[in-house]
Amino acid sequence: MSERNGIFAGDDPFEIAARWLAEAEKTEPNDPNAIALATVDPDGMPNARMVLLKDIEAGAFVFYTNYQSAKARELDSAGKAAFVMHWKSLRRQIRVRGTITKEDGPMADDYYASRSLKSRLGAWASRQSEPLSSRAALMAEVAKVTAKLGSNPARPEFWGGYRLTPVEIEFWADGAFRLHDRFRWRRDPSDLKWNVQRLNP
Repeated sequence: MSERNGIFAGDDPFEIAARWLAEAEKTEPNDPNAIALATVDPDGMPNARMVLLKDIEAGAFVFYTNYQSAKARELDSAGKAAFVMHWKSLRRQIRVRGTITKEDGPMADDYYASRSLKSRLGAWASRQSEPLSSRAALMAEVAKVTAKLGSNPARPEFWGGYRLTPVEIEFWADGAFRLHDRFRWRRDPSDLKWNVQRLNP
């Protein structure tokens, strides 16, 4: 595909995504790794929220959350998800759809250990997505787990990662007069070969 050059050049979509993210880290004022993660509940009602993408692997995207949260329940139930990563400063976005698996082994342990102590304790204290009577009640729970767990808390078994393995990735860049450039990478889950197509804006 001779016209897929410049910012779209490359034979590996994960390398292109990592390159775009590295560019965004120089221009975005806050959280260049933020993604709008979309899930669906058992009744088919969609849901979306912002989370932070923490790793782009050779074949997947990884983020972390509380396994008892609404998003985790929906991820576990459907086994599928989608996200969009949008950078206003670059006028670009990446859309991803694929299958979901948990990352709750040594990689999750290492990431959890790399977080600030307050964030690690917060993961223990928060019953994510559950009703909360007041912020004071939350801070009291933080104080309670701090006293109990000390300065080196282990990763909670209810907290860890998810790996999204794409079947489809779209790279989008703003074009003059709304004539945007779009390239969709698509593959069958049983086949590692990507098919790349240019799409109409």
